[in-house]
Amino acid sequence: MAPSLLQAYRRRWWMAVTAVIENLLCSAVLLGWGSLLIMLKREGFYSHLCTGTVNDSVTMVSLGNSSSEEVEEWLSCVDQEEMLNLGFTIGSFLLSATTLPLGILMDRFGPRPIRLAGSSCFGLSCVMMAASAYSPKVLSELIFLALSLNGFGGICLTFTSLTLPNMFGALSSTVMSLMIGSYASSAVTFPGVKLVYDQGVSFQVIMWMWAGLAGFVFFNCFLNWPVEGFPTPDEVDYSKILTRKEPPSSDGKTVVERLSEKNGDIRHSAEKLPNGSEPAPNAVPFRQSVFSPIFLWSLITMGMTQLRIIFYMGAMNKMLEFLVTHGDEHPSDQQVIEAEEKVSFYSSIFGTLQLLCLVTCPLIGYIMDWKMKECEDEKPVPPGTEQRLTSGPKRDRKIQKVTNAMRAFIFTNMLLIIFGTCCLIDNLPLQILTFILHTVVRGFIHSCCGGLYAAVYPSNHFGTLTGLQSMISAVVALLQQPLFIAMVGPMKGDPYWINLGLMIFSLGGFLLPAYLFYHRRQLLKEKEARDKQAADQEMQALNHTEANGYKPHSNGSTALEV
Repeated sequence: MAPSLLQAYRRRWWMAVTAVIENLLCSAVLLGWGSLLIMLKREGFYSHLCTGTVNDSVTMVSLGNSSSEEVEEWLSCVDQEEMLNLGFTIGSFLLSATTLPLGILMDRFGPRPIRLAGSSCFGLSCVMMAASAYSPKVLSELIFLALSLNGFGGICLTFTSLTLPNMFGALSSTVMSLMIGSYASSAVTFPGVKLVYDQGVSFQVIMWMWAGLAGFVFFNCFLNWPVEGFPTPDEVDYSKILTRKEPPSSDGKTVVERLSEKNGDIRHSAEKLPNGSEPAPNAVPFRQSVFSPIFLWSLITMGMTQLRIIFYMGAMNKMLEFLVTHGDEHPSDQQVIEAEEKVSFYSSIFGTLQLLCLVTCPLIGYIMDWKMKECEDEKPVPPGTEQRLTSGPKRDRKIQKVTNAMRAFIFTNMLLIIFGTCCLIDNLPLQILTFILHTVVRGFIHSCCGGLYAAVYPSNHFGTLTGLQSMISAVVALLQQPLFIAMVGPMKGDPYWINLGLMIFSLGGFLLPAYLFYHRRQLLKEKEARDKQAADQEMQALNHTEANGYKPHSNGSTALEV
């Protein structure tokens, strides 16, 4: 049976820790494509496309345990790499594009059924990869369906985990950054699997064990995730949940029932708040959120960044190979061996560095949460209660959120430009710095976008807006396949002009923080006008009181100071 929202709140730390581990091992593992590509080529997937001409290189593969003497030769060629890269393109597309229907479904039914379906699809993809490896010459086509299910299942796990930070109050942006960091760090999984594979463990055994891990994710969700979604702290005061002993309300409903109703009301925007004392504010139309300038500018920024990141991940092995051979059409056997060793070594480094996302993503979360505790409460003060004097003026919460998001996007886009510059330099050791920047940018950009949407838009729009943005970004990222074909074809493996064009395209990422700067100035002007109007009204009220013969007591302070 599914736990209640109250029980889920008590288990929130267990759910958060396991969600980070599950994201790390089962979410966007497809992003570690460089290492998976090497294993698929060694297993002989689509090797029948190679004709054995002088342009094809021969790869020696040890079947089964590395100590076995059984060795078989597989052909590796450009046609094989293009076909396998097409599978990666489809899988990475589903990794982002399906977020729109998932967002709509999650806003309607909550995260539990989506997470159950995602873990099932991920487990099925592992089973299909294990089965197809038994006869790759006949079952190579299954790799397309397996990669598709892998991408779809991974994004289900990632997307549902983004709702958990709602239960952590002031730490919500930091916890969300950990979720996104674990999602971005999951690219380290396939490089880690490759290390096990190189030690002699068969590809089939690895995939069967991974399918068993997906079964654990399924049962963990089944036992601990509630049917309802998680309301935001602005909609439910989580700090008071555990202190209540669930006394029946005037309508005979318990706290859990009212919280459940409230969660449903977030989706329908038509009911009462948990305490039933205040009506819900007017719901913001979804069309207004979609056509807002912030969302439209974010589509440009995220689409551009997604294309830059996905193209680099898909073409990284060929880029590294070009840095070794320098485009020689007929490399010597020594160059071929050296290129294979360098590509394998640097792809392992790239995979290992993906763990940096777990360290760097909380940094961007800290930037998004900067000085939020100093902001004034957005909730109205009940009549008859007195506000205590504070040591200083309170910050406006909305203005602070926009300011933090603006700074986060500027910092991320600057790193993206430095990354593009490093890609243009023909230096193999320098690529380690490129790996680091790629990893940091990939974690930062999703944290920035998620934090911005959570700060600006209603919670019942978060899932759908995030899904729509991811789908559009995935469509833009499909351009990486023709770019890859152009690089290995007419450009003969030289990525310089493509990297230069993408770096210039990356400058468009500064359009969003530029608009946020303009939007912030507008909010500051509105705040000044409100403060001035409130001061004028207070002065009029005081003058009216004195005219009636009353003199207010200020205890030595002026009325405005009070």
